[in-house]
Amino acid sequence: MATNTTQYGNDSISQLKGADRVRKRPGVIFGSDGLDGCEHAVFEILSNSIDEAREGHGNLITLTYYEDKSIEVEDFGRGCPMDWNPVEKRFNWELVFCELYAGGKYNNLDGGDYEFSLGLNGLGSCATQYASEYMDVTVWRDGNKYTLHFKKGKVCGKKGKELLVEPADRKKTGTTIRWKADNTIFKETTTYNFDVLAQRLRELAFLNPGITIIFRDERLETPKEVTYKFEGGIRHYVTFLNEGKKIMPAEPIYISGETEGVQMEVAMQYNDNYDEKIYAYVNDINTKEGGTHLDGFKIALTVTLNRFLEKNEKLQKRLLIKTAAKNGAIAIK
Repeated sequence: MATNTTQYGNDSISQLKGADRVRKRPGVIFGSDGLDGCEHAVFEILSNSIDEAREGHGNLITLTYYEDKSIEVEDFGRGCPMDWNPVEKRFNWELVFCELYAGGKYNNLDGGDYEFSLGLNGLGSCATQYASEYMDVTVWRDGNKYTLHFKKGKVCGKKGKELLVEPADRKKTGTTIRWKADNTIFKETTTYNFDVLAQRLRELAFLNPGITIIFRDERLETPKEVTYKFEGGIRHYVTFLNEGKKIMPAEPIYISGETEGVQMEVAMQYNDNYDEKIYAYVNDINTKEGGTHLDGFKIALTVTLNRFLEKNEKLQKRLLIKTAAKNGAIAIK
């Protein structure tokens, strides 16, 4: 084995600063420097808009896919705070778009600005900005229109100013962010899969009843537009998943509740397939690998059905007859 003669001393330790924290290691933040990571950045920006809508600030979100492969997310929430922050001694736009681990979601435990949040809690907006070829931010708030422009992780002011502030309609509020993923960061591709984006947007609309999400594809000669809105929430989701199948009962079983500040919803419906499909989410994130929440649901369902069966002798006999006719024998303890 060859011996490495490189010296490992006090001057060997270095620190990534500024945009390099994301641009040199995008997989750490987005999970990948490929298409998955590129799409993850889209949902980070989108999550901020959905968080606003979940809190009751605007119920319409528009996502547009442009010909130059850029993405724009527009919402009608309160508008991201942009002015001077007396506590942090910096402008809020710097904290949100230029600092990792800064944002309005760290106050949750203290009853702060968001009861629930989907995003990376102070990472998403900044990380996506750092990983972009360019990003344009427009915010309407407090009777002002705020404009920011970034290139490859650095703010590039217009009219000699980093943040351009102009008077605007006091009634208009919201945030619009348009960015193009940097192909030197996401080296595999920066061309998004329309179907993947559409599926995730539809899923988010199911999980957030009352919110309207519009998806526009401007790359086509005739732009394509799809609207997702489902007042029935996850009940509507289950109905959608069971389309074309024999179902029981006619309407999905729905249970909801809250314990120690944790809200829970369950919708379920049996069909004529032999395999099961269970989709579990935490803060709108699909927990594909499962978790204690899914394990707890399965245990509770099994225990409840067993207890019901134990108390219903007629049903036990019917199950015995049907199973014996089909499989030859069954034992129930």
